[in-house]
Amino acid sequence: MSAAHSTVRSAFDLTATEYDRARRQLVPCFDGFYRAAVEALDFPREAAIDALDLGAGTGLMAGFVASAFPAARITLIDVAPAMLARAQARLAPVIDRIRIVEADYAQTPLGGPFDAIVSALSIHHLEDPDKRDLFRRIFDALKPGGIFVNADQVAGATPARERRNKDEWVARARALGVAEDDLAAAIDRMKFDRPATVAAQLRWLAEAGFANVDCAFKDGMFAVFGGYKPI
Repeated sequence: MSAAHSTVRSAFDLTATEYDRARRQLVPCFDGFYRAAVEALDFPREAAIDALDLGAGTGLMAGFVASAFPAARITLIDVAPAMLARAQARLAPVIDRIRIVEADYAQTPLGGPFDAIVSALSIHHLEDPDKRDLFRRIFDALKPGGIFVNADQVAGATPARERRNKDEWVARARALGVAEDDLAAAIDRMKFDRPATVAAQLRWLAEAGFANVDCAFKDGMFAVFGGYKPI
Protein backbone atom coordinates (compact mmCIF):
# COMPACT_ATOMS: atom_id res chain seq x y z
CA MET A 1 0.00 0.00 0.00
CA SER A 2 1.35 3.43 -0.91
CA ALA A 3 1.82 6.13 1.73
CA ALA A 4 -0.95 8.16 0.10
CA HIS A 5 -3.42 5.29 0.22
CA SER A 6 -2.46 4.57 3.84
CA THR A 7 -3.24 8.19 4.72
CA VAL A 8 -6.62 7.97 3.01
CA ARG A 9 -7.39 4.78 4.94
CA SER A 10 -6.56 6.49 8.24
CA ALA A 11 -8.69 9.52 7.40
CA PHE A 12 -11.74 7.44 6.58
CA ASP A 13 -11.26 5.10 9.53
CA LEU A 14 -11.30 8.12 11.85
CA THR A 15 -14.64 9.30 10.43
CA ALA A 16 -16.31 5.91 9.92
CA THR A 17 -18.94 6.34 12.63
CA GLU A 18 -20.03 9.74 11.30
CA TYR A 19 -19.62 9.07 7.58
CA ASP A 20 -23.21 8.08 6.80
CA ARG A 21 -24.86 10.56 9.15
CA ALA A 22 -24.71 13.51 6.77
CA ARG A 23 -24.56 11.62 3.47
CA ARG A 24 -27.88 12.95 2.17
CA GLN A 25 -26.84 16.52 2.88
CA LEU A 26 -23.31 16.13 1.51
CA VAL A 27 -24.59 14.46 -1.65
CA PRO A 28 -27.45 16.87 -2.41
CA CYS A 29 -28.55 14.75 -5.39
CA PHE A 30 -28.43 11.58 -3.26
CA ASP A 31 -31.60 9.87 -4.51
CA GLY A 32 -31.04 10.50 -8.20
CA PHE A 33 -27.34 9.70 -7.94
CA TYR A 34 -27.71 6.27 -6.36
CA ARG A 35 -30.88 5.44 -8.31
CA ALA A 36 -29.07 6.08 -11.60
CA ALA A 37 -26.20 3.83 -10.52
CA VAL A 38 -28.49 0.93 -9.66
CA GLU A 39 -30.66 1.39 -12.75
CA ALA A 40 -27.55 1.25 -14.93
CA LEU A 41 -27.19 -2.38 -13.86
CA ASP A 42 -29.62 -3.57 -16.50
CA PHE A 43 -29.89 -7.20 -15.46
CA PRO A 44 -33.18 -8.95 -14.69
CA ARG A 45 -34.00 -8.33 -11.03
CA GLU A 46 -34.01 -12.07 -10.33
CA ALA A 47 -30.55 -12.58 -11.87
CA ALA A 48 -27.96 -14.20 -9.60
CA ILE A 49 -25.24 -11.78 -10.59
CA ASP A 50 -21.75 -11.71 -9.13
CA ALA A 51 -20.89 -8.09 -8.32
CA LEU A 52 -17.81 -6.33 -6.96
CA ASP A 53 -17.98 -3.03 -5.06
CA LEU A 54 -14.70 -1.11 -5.15
CA GLY A 55 -14.05 1.22 -2.22
CA ALA A 56 -17.22 -0.08 -0.63
CA GLY A 57 -16.89 2.00 2.53
CA THR A 58 -19.85 1.54 4.87
CA GLY A 59 -21.69 -0.62 2.33
CA LEU A 60 -24.23 1.91 1.12
CA MET A 61 -23.87 1.13 -2.58
CA ALA A 62 -23.64 -2.60 -1.91
CA GLY A 63 -26.84 -2.34 0.11
CA PHE A 64 -28.69 -0.75 -2.78
CA VAL A 65 -27.43 -3.45 -5.16
CA ALA A 66 -28.35 -6.23 -2.73
CA SER A 67 -31.86 -4.79 -2.39
CA ALA A 68 -32.37 -4.37 -6.14
CA PHE A 69 -31.04 -7.86 -6.96
CA PRO A 70 -32.14 -10.28 -4.21
CA ALA A 71 -30.06 -13.14 -5.64
CA ALA A 72 -26.88 -11.11 -6.20
CA ARG A 73 -23.62 -12.11 -4.59
CA ILE A 74 -21.50 -9.08 -3.74
CA THR A 75 -17.84 -8.73 -2.84
CA LEU A 76 -16.90 -5.54 -1.01
CA ILE A 77 -13.31 -4.26 -1.13
CA ASP A 78 -12.09 -1.33 0.94
CA VAL A 79 -8.84 -0.28 2.53
CA ALA A 80 -10.42 1.02 5.76
CA PRO A 81 -11.32 -1.68 8.32
CA ALA A 82 -13.55 0.60 10.40
CA MET A 83 -15.61 1.42 7.33
CA LEU A 84 -15.94 -2.28 6.49
CA ALA A 85 -17.10 -3.01 10.03
CA ARG A 86 -19.95 -0.57 9.43
CA ALA A 87 -20.66 -2.29 6.11
CA GLN A 88 -20.84 -5.68 7.78
CA ALA A 89 -23.38 -4.36 10.29
CA ARG A 90 -25.43 -2.68 7.56
CA LEU A 91 -25.53 -5.82 5.43
CA ALA A 92 -26.17 -8.26 8.29
CA PRO A 93 -29.63 -9.25 6.94
CA VAL A 94 -28.05 -10.42 3.65
CA ILE A 95 -24.61 -11.39 4.93
CA ASP A 96 -24.90 -14.86 3.37
CA ARG A 97 -24.58 -13.15 -0.02
CA ILE A 98 -21.72 -10.87 1.02
CA ARG A 99 -17.95 -11.26 0.98
CA ILE A 100 -15.82 -8.56 2.60
CA VAL A 101 -12.18 -7.98 1.70
CA GLU A 102 -9.89 -5.48 3.40
CA ALA A 103 -7.45 -4.45 0.68
CA ASP A 104 -6.27 -1.58 -1.50
CA TYR A 105 -8.11 -2.21 -4.76
CA ALA A 106 -5.62 0.00 -6.61
CA GLN A 107 -2.96 -2.64 -5.95
CA THR A 108 -4.60 -5.96 -5.08
CA PRO A 109 -5.90 -8.39 -7.75
CA LEU A 110 -9.61 -7.83 -8.31
CA GLY A 111 -10.49 -11.47 -8.86
CA GLY A 112 -13.56 -12.39 -10.82
CA PRO A 113 -14.77 -12.67 -13.40
CA PHE A 114 -17.78 -10.56 -12.35
CA ASP A 115 -21.05 -9.69 -14.05
CA ALA A 116 -20.89 -6.18 -12.62
CA ILE A 117 -18.30 -3.96 -10.97
CA VAL A 118 -19.52 -0.85 -9.19
CA SER A 119 -17.94 1.93 -7.21
CA ALA A 120 -19.33 4.95 -5.38
CA LEU A 121 -17.41 8.03 -4.29
CA SER A 122 -14.05 6.30 -4.19
CA ILE A 123 -12.10 6.25 -7.46
CA HIS A 124 -11.71 10.04 -7.43
CA HIS A 125 -9.08 9.55 -4.72
CA LEU A 126 -6.71 8.00 -7.28
CA GLU A 127 -4.27 9.94 -9.41
CA ASP A 128 -5.23 9.96 -13.09
CA PRO A 129 -2.66 7.32 -14.22
CA ASP A 130 -3.95 5.06 -11.45
CA LYS A 131 -7.54 5.60 -12.61
CA ARG A 132 -6.58 4.59 -16.13
CA ASP A 133 -4.77 1.49 -14.87
CA LEU A 134 -7.75 0.58 -12.69
CA PHE A 135 -10.15 0.88 -15.63
CA ARG A 136 -8.03 -1.61 -17.56
CA ARG A 137 -7.97 -3.99 -14.59
CA ILE A 138 -11.75 -3.64 -14.16
CA PHE A 139 -12.21 -4.52 -17.82
CA ASP A 140 -10.11 -7.66 -17.36
CA ALA A 141 -12.08 -8.66 -14.24
CA LEU A 142 -15.48 -8.53 -15.98
CA LYS A 143 -17.21 -11.33 -17.82
CA PRO A 144 -17.97 -10.68 -21.50
CA GLY A 145 -21.14 -8.59 -21.47
CA GLY A 146 -20.37 -7.37 -17.95
CA ILE A 147 -20.83 -3.77 -16.88
CA PHE A 148 -18.85 -1.22 -14.90
CA VAL A 149 -20.74 1.60 -13.17
CA ASN A 150 -18.92 4.39 -11.38
CA ALA A 151 -20.94 6.83 -9.26
CA ASP A 152 -18.34 9.39 -8.33
CA GLN A 153 -17.24 12.92 -7.71
CA VAL A 154 -15.91 14.49 -10.89
CA ALA A 155 -14.01 17.61 -11.87
CA GLY A 156 -15.56 20.54 -13.67
CA ALA A 157 -14.73 20.91 -17.34
CA THR A 158 -12.91 24.20 -16.66
CA PRO A 159 -11.35 25.76 -13.54
CA ALA A 160 -14.23 28.24 -13.43
CA ARG A 161 -16.79 25.43 -13.60
CA GLU A 162 -14.91 23.54 -10.89
CA ARG A 163 -15.06 26.55 -8.54
CA ARG A 164 -18.74 27.05 -9.30
CA ASN A 165 -19.54 23.38 -8.67
CA LYS A 166 -17.85 23.49 -5.26
CA ASP A 167 -19.54 26.74 -4.28
CA GLU A 168 -22.93 25.34 -5.33
CA TRP A 169 -22.25 22.11 -3.42
CA VAL A 170 -21.55 24.02 -0.20
CA ALA A 171 -24.68 26.15 -0.64
CA ARG A 172 -26.90 23.13 -1.35
CA ALA A 173 -25.50 21.13 1.57
CA ARG A 174 -26.21 24.03 3.92
CA ALA A 175 -29.70 24.47 2.48
CA LEU A 176 -30.33 20.79 3.30
CA GLY A 177 -29.33 21.43 6.91
CA VAL A 178 -25.86 19.88 7.10
CA ALA A 179 -24.13 20.49 10.41
CA GLU A 180 -21.15 22.78 10.07
CA ASP A 181 -18.90 20.18 11.73
CA ASP A 182 -19.92 17.58 9.14
CA LEU A 183 -19.36 20.06 6.31
CA ALA A 184 -15.94 20.99 7.67
CA ALA A 185 -14.99 17.31 7.96
CA ALA A 186 -16.08 16.68 4.36
CA ILE A 187 -14.08 19.67 3.14
CA ASP A 188 -11.06 18.38 5.07
CA ARG A 189 -11.41 14.95 3.41
CA MET A 190 -11.39 16.68 0.04
CA LYS A 191 -7.67 17.28 0.36
CA PHE A 192 -7.37 13.63 -0.72
CA ASP A 193 -9.52 14.17 -3.83
CA ARG A 194 -8.07 13.87 -7.33
CA PRO A 195 -11.22 14.10 -9.49
CA ALA A 196 -11.09 13.97 -13.27
CA THR A 197 -13.65 15.21 -15.77
CA VAL A 198 -16.37 12.94 -17.09
CA ALA A 199 -15.08 13.44 -20.65
CA ALA A 200 -11.58 12.28 -19.72
CA GLN A 201 -12.84 9.23 -17.87
CA LEU A 202 -15.16 8.17 -20.67
CA ARG A 203 -12.18 8.38 -23.01
CA TRP A 204 -10.05 6.26 -20.66
CA LEU A 205 -12.82 3.67 -20.43
CA ALA A 206 -13.01 3.44 -24.22
CA GLU A 207 -9.22 3.12 -24.40
CA ALA A 208 -9.44 0.25 -21.89
CA GLY A 209 -11.78 -1.60 -24.26
CA PHE A 210 -15.21 -0.71 -22.90
CA ALA A 211 -18.10 -0.29 -25.34
CA ASN A 212 -21.16 1.97 -25.08
CA VAL A 213 -19.38 4.25 -22.62
CA ASP A 214 -21.78 6.90 -21.41
CA CYS A 215 -22.71 9.22 -18.58
CA ALA A 216 -26.14 8.30 -17.19
CA PHE A 217 -26.40 11.09 -14.61
CA LYS A 218 -24.66 14.34 -13.77
CA ASP A 219 -25.48 16.96 -11.16
CA GLY A 220 -22.74 19.44 -10.40
CA MET A 221 -19.75 17.55 -9.04
CA PHE A 222 -21.50 14.15 -9.00
CA ALA A 223 -21.83 11.82 -11.98
CA VAL A 224 -22.70 8.22 -12.85
CA PHE A 225 -20.92 6.75 -15.85
CA GLY A 226 -19.46 3.52 -17.17
CA GLY A 227 -19.49 1.00 -19.97
CA TYR A 228 -19.82 -2.64 -21.05
CA LYS A 229 -17.26 -5.29 -21.83
CA PRO A 230 -18.06 -6.51 -25.35
CA ILE A 231 -19.28 -10.07 -25.75
